Amino acid sequence: MKGWSGRLLWIDLTRKESKVVEYPAEWSLMYLGGRGLAARILWEYMKPGADPLGPDNLLILAIGPLTGLPGPSTGKLQVAAKSPLTGGYGDGNVGTTFSNEMRKAGLDAVVFSGVSDKPVVVEIENTKVNFEPADDLWGLDTWTAEERLRKRYGRFAGIVEIGPAGERLVKFATIISQEGRSGGRPGIGAVMGSKKIKAVVMRGSEKYELYDSKEYMAEATKALIEIKNRPGYPFWMRQGTMATIDWAQETSVLPTYNFDEGVFDGFKGIDGYTMESMKVEQRGCPNCNMQCGNVVLDRAGVKSELDYENVALLGSNLGIDHLADAAYLNRIGDQMGYDTESLGTTLSWAIEASQAGLLKDYDGGLRLEWGDAKTLADVAYQIANRSTPLGDLLAEASSGACRKVGGCDFSMDVKGLGVSAYDCHAAPGMALAFATSPIGAHHKDAWVISWEVQNDRFAYSKEKAAKVIELQRIRGGLFESFTTCRLPWVEVGLNIEHYPLLLYYSTGVKYTWDDLYAIGDRVYALIRAIWIREKGSWSRDYDMPPVKWFKRPLTKGPLSGMHLDYDKYNQLLNYYYELRGWDYNGVPTKATLHRLGLDFVIPELEKYVKLS
Repeated sequence: MKGWSGRLLWIDLTRKESKVVEYPAEWSLMYLGGRGLAARILWEYMKPGADPLGPDNLLILAIGPLTGLPGPSTGKLQVAAKSPLTGGYGDGNVGTTFSNEMRKAGLDAVVFSGVSDKPVVVEIENTKVNFEPADDLWGLDTWTAEERLRKRYGRFAGIVEIGPAGERLVKFATIISQEGRSGGRPGIGAVMGSKKIKAVVMRGSEKYELYDSKEYMAEATKALIEIKNRPGYPFWMRQGTMATIDWAQETSVLPTYNFDEGVFDGFKGIDGYTMESMKVEQRGCPNCNMQCGNVVLDRAGVKSELDYENVALLGSNLGIDHLADAAYLNRIGDQMGYDTESLGTTLSWAIEASQAGLLKDYDGGLRLEWGDAKTLADVAYQIANRSTPLGDLLAEASSGACRKVGGCDFSMDVKGLGVSAYDCHAAPGMALAFATSPIGAHHKDAWVISWEVQNDRFAYSKEKAAKVIELQRIRGGLFESFTTCRLPWVEVGLNIEHYPLLLYYSTGVKYTWDDLYAIGDRVYALIRAIWIREKGSWSRDYDMPPVKWFKRPLTKGPLSGMHLDYDKYNQLLNYYYELRGWDYNGVPTKATLHRLGLDFVIPELEKYVKLS
C-alpha cells in the first residue's frame, strides 16, 4: 500500500537498542494511523496494569496517511501513552516539523519502551538511532533546550522535548516543540520524563510514494486555495481562536472563577480585540496557511503565543482581566513544559481551596486570591519544579490534590483531566462531550457547543447525543488518525469532502463516509477497552461531568439560576450509550465489538466486566 510505510521504529531505552518492526497491513486499513494506530499498539504491546511512570508503559509518537504531505494543516504529530494523570488512555497532538521529518524517514510510529539509566537525547536519522547524553540539557526550560539542540542538529531537524515539569513528573506535563507547540495534556510529557528522554530529534531523507501524486497535489492545492477564499478567513487571520472570548461571554459559557460563572466583567481586557492591539507576531504549525498562533508580549516583555483555551483558563477563570498577565502565565507553562489548560484548572481550584482553608498544611500561610497574577505566577514555577509543599501538591493537578486535602466537589475535571474552557451549567451537550471524551475532559474530540447554542440549547435530547457522536467520529476519530489539524474544517468551513479524496490519492484505498465513521467508532471502542482494562472495572460514573455544574447554579448573566439537571443528564448519557452500542455502564457490547472488528478484545474485557 501507499501512504503508509507499514513500519514502526521500536526503541528499547533500557538496552539502548532499536529495531524496525513491520505491523499488520490491516491495522492501517482499520485505524488509519495517529490516534488509531497508537491505541492498537498500546492494546497489543503494553503490559496490562502497567505503571504509567514505569518501564512497561509505552511512549508512542505516531503520524497518519496525510501527515507531513502538502495540504491543509498536515504538520501534526500524535503523542500517546498510558496517562499518569488519569490512569487510562492518554494522547495529544503537537504541530511540529518532527512530523514532516518522520514522514521522510519512512516511519508511521516510533515506540519507546523501558527506561534509560540517565538522561538522553534520542537522535533518529531515518531508522538509525543514536543515544546522546543529555546531562547538559536536563533541567533547562524547553525554549533554551531546543535552541541548543538546533545549534547541534540543524535548524531543519524535527525536535520535541520536555521541560522541568516533565523531568519532575508533573502529572500534566506535555511534550513541547517550536516554543508554543504543546501536546499530551494527560501527562505524556511526564511519561517522557520518566523514561529519562529530554528530547527526540528526527531527520529523514527517504522518498515516500503516494498512490497518485499528481491528483493528490491537485486536490491539496484546491483545498489550500479554498481556505484562503472562505468568507471568515480574513477575520480568522486577525484573531484566530481568540475571537471566542467575546462569543463565550455573549453566550454565557466563558469560564469564570473556577467555572462558578459563565460571564466575566473584565472580559474586554483579555478578548480578541485586545490581543490584536498587542500582537507582534503570528505563528503556525508546518504546512498551515491559516496560522492560529497569535503572539503578544507578556507583562515581562517576552513573547507568548496565545489561543482561546489558555487565555480563558488563565484569564477569566482566575479572575485576571489583563491579557499581558494571562500571557505571562501561559509562557511559564510553555517554557516549563506543562499543559496551560490544566494549569488554569489547577490554579483556579487552588484559589477556591485556599479560601476554604484546605491548603493550610501546604501554603505556608499564603492565601491565594482571584486576579493575583504575580502570586499565581510564583505558584506556577513551584508546580513545575515541585519546589514547595504547595507546588508538589498542585503538580498532581486538581484531581490529585483534592484526593489529599478535599475539595473534589469543585475540581473541574473528568476522569482526572481538567475541563477545557467552556462552562456547561447551561450546555448539556458540551457537558456530555467533555464527559465522554476518550482522554478526559477535552474539547478537541467534540466541540459541540457552537451547534448547541443555536439548536435547542437546553434540551437533553437523543438528537444532541447523536451530534456529539458525529463530531467525535470526525474530530476525534478521523482528524486525530489522519493525523491533521481539524481547524480548516471547523473554523473557516473547508469542505470536508476533500479529505476522502486526499486519503484515496495518498493510499489508493477508497473509503466511503460509512467506512470512515466506522473507523471513528472502532477507535473510540478500542480506547474504551483500554480504559476498562487499565482501571480493572467500569462504571457510568466515569462519564459524569463535574459536580459543580449540577450543584451550584449560575448567579450572573442572562442565564442566572441555570445548572445541569442530574436526572436529565443521565437520560442524555443513556441515549449516547444506546447510539454507540454500549451497555448501561458504557461498556461496548459483544455485538458492537464484533461489528467493529474488535473481537480480539472480548476475552480480555471479560476478566473485568460482564459483557452483554
